[in-house]
Amino acid sequence: MSFKVLVRPSGLQFFAEPTENILDAALRAGVGMPFGCKDGACGSCKARVLAGELEQGWHAAPALSHEEHLAGLALLCCAQPRSDLEIEVREVAGYGEFPARKMPCRITHLERVTPDVVVVTLQLPAAEHLRYRAGQFLEFTIGAGVRRCYSIATAPHVDEAISIHVRHMPGGVFTDALFGAAAKPIKERDILRLEGPLGTFFLRPDSERPIVLLASGTGFAPIKAIAETIFHLQLNHDDPGRTRPARSVALYWGARARRDLYMNGLPMRWAGEQPNFRYIPVLSDALEEDAWTGRTGFVHQAVMQDLPDLSQHEVYACGAPAMVEAARRDFVHLCGLPDDHFLADAFTSKADVVKD
Repeated sequence: MSFKVLVRPSGLQFFAEPTENILDAALRAGVGMPFGCKDGACGSCKARVLAGELEQGWHAAPALSHEEHLAGLALLCCAQPRSDLEIEVREVAGYGEFPARKMPCRITHLERVTPDVVVVTLQLPAAEHLRYRAGQFLEFTIGAGVRRCYSIATAPHVDEAISIHVRHMPGGVFTDALFGAAAKPIKERDILRLEGPLGTFFLRPDSERPIVLLASGTGFAPIKAIAETIFHLQLNHDDPGRTRPARSVALYWGARARRDLYMNGLPMRWAGEQPNFRYIPVLSDALEEDAWTGRTGFVHQAVMQDLPDLSQHEVYACGAPAMVEAARRDFVHLCGLPDDHFLADAFTSKADVVKD
């Protein structure tokens, strides 16, 4: 038998089988809910259970704490219904406008921008055009049942091959092959299989709130696509005679050392070209040879130092799960950011979802 799931506050409903995860059932029914890793590691699909029972499956402790579980919260990507349910979760407007599709792609260029980061350029089939929103990701199938997700770093309006940014995770099936550390390396001209677009982390262009873009490491990839889309929308606004200033955007990019800001010149160029745009790089572990005179420490704390009141802002955050969770917690509880204006995608590796 299937169970009915009622979603508040939207009032939408769908049915879920007792053997399927609630998130999968919602997406299958076209009900857009926040999600990221779909492995219980990032916490993006967290919802409040108002009525009914479910069985919560394995998840990483930071994604759903014991206290949150006792308070009635659940991770829908790894929870199965045991009765009819009523849940409270924010519906994602616009999700499903561009349905996910499967297609091949060819690697046309590999650019090693640091010893452990490569920019991968992908060419889609000539007859295909991938429509997506800035911030979404692709899922690649590598070998038998191995799937890996990477954000699209190219803005949707750019009519060219798309790119992803990949950091080497030693021991990783995909990244070892990409960095030549596997028996069968991945190289230029190779064919990959992808599915996309996926994810509910994408730009909401209708808001007028000032934006904080927050990235750590290769979390810069979707942030780059979002920033370039914002600039494109401002340049091509349908009211050329408008007097309203360009939407305020501040980009904070956190990294360990200077070399990890692997495209530092690009946001520096934006800062000189784009109105109402600021770029603040932050290093957590600057090397002596970096001769770094800029900001140091945790990147989300740099935001709080500059913007102690975030009540009128909108935040897009992407990077390590620990950074994203710390930013969400502190921005909401200490800086007054409304929780539904914190939009995030936590990058999770295979290590984040290994079950003990």
